Amino acid sequence: MLQVADRLQLKPFSCPVITVAGTNGKGSSITALEKIYTAAGYRTGCYTSPHLTVFNERIRVAAAYASDDQICDAFLRIDSARGDIPLTYFEFATLAAFIIFSHSKLDIVLLEVGLGGRLDATNLFAADIALITSIGIDHTDWLGEDRETIAVEKAGIIHAGKVVVIADPEPPRSLLKIASEKAGKVFILNQDYSYGENHRGWWWNSPQKKLPDLPFSGLQGILQFNNLSGVLMSVVALQDRLPVSDDTIRTILPEIKLQGRFQVVDGRPLVILDVSHNPDSVAFLAENLKKQAVRGKTHAVVAMLKDKDINESLEKIISCIDYWHCAGLAASRGERPEVLNAALKKLNPAGNSHSHADVNEAWQHALEQAGEDDRVVVFGSFHTVGVILDRLSLKI
Repeated sequence: MLQVADRLQLKPFSCPVITVAGTNGKGSSITALEKIYTAAGYRTGCYTSPHLTVFNERIRVAAAYASDDQICDAFLRIDSARGDIPLTYFEFATLAAFIIFSHSKLDIVLLEVGLGGRLDATNLFAADIALITSIGIDHTDWLGEDRETIAVEKAGIIHAGKVVVIADPEPPRSLLKIASEKAGKVFILNQDYSYGENHRGWWWNSPQKKLPDLPFSGLQGILQFNNLSGVLMSVVALQDRLPVSDDTIRTILPEIKLQGRFQVVDGRPLVILDVSHNPDSVAFLAENLKKQAVRGKTHAVVAMLKDKDINESLEKIISCIDYWHCAGLAASRGERPEVLNAALKKLNPAGNSHSHADVNEAWQHALEQAGEDDRVVVFGSFHTVGVILDRLSLKI
């Protein structure tokens, strides 16, 4: 990355950069930051992954997708500059984003880490603020098998003298140690800033700013409060360079929504779309399902990648589902539906589960089986939810 970036004459951004790492909550945090800074009148450059329906989602300037021409031009420049240096799909995409951003007049750059942090392509340049969301067990082949080890990789986005905001309510000791040793300033959830709910909404406090009577956002679940709190701390930490008014924050919060994050599609049956794909995120999905009132049964359309912890993920939610429709994925890493079905049978031999060739077939069977008072939950992967978003032509 450094060699190719040098050949492309890419330099660190002149505007502030916030890089977000974590197992879950990166996407919603980036979206919230993008919404807040856009509402405040700033021009944002935003890089996220993976995409749900079109590649262009990954690279946004001023909250608009980069065009096909911009992306293809960037790819051609990268391919010409790299020579015999091999680059991964993600490295190509990240360099393309950096090229596009370098030709755009931006007030702030927002980067979502793809995998880990320390060696991630987005960590090419030091971020002014490293925002670290919840840390769970995922990508163990690459990052390690426990939270302490994984946290070391996430902490790699912390650079000397810069700011780190930790939004994990139970941060691993290794993360705290690295933060204290490297960062110029450290802000930790429930220590340096906090939040709570009241009968009017919710509040957020830090020594630097207090925000009482905040409206709820369009995001769902307890995890989103943690994420939004980290976002607000990051915004406050940058106030001297990019001021944002309290009124702007209050006005934009209800408009912060993100496709595929407990996305409710009203109708009969009710449809829930959620990209949860590891034990922690599936556990949060289960928690949200339990809080949601439903008169009928719950049907699940699930398809997952084979490198995920399928057994533990399904175990977290099996008590919430009455009927299962297991599907295959077109992605090369997609797990076979028979494997998902076998895992469910092992967890609950008396359960009702079926295998389907693909997500579309599973979806169709779920709709045929579901009654008007039932709900259909689609989860397991970005690939899974992307198929249904595309099918329903849903946009936020």
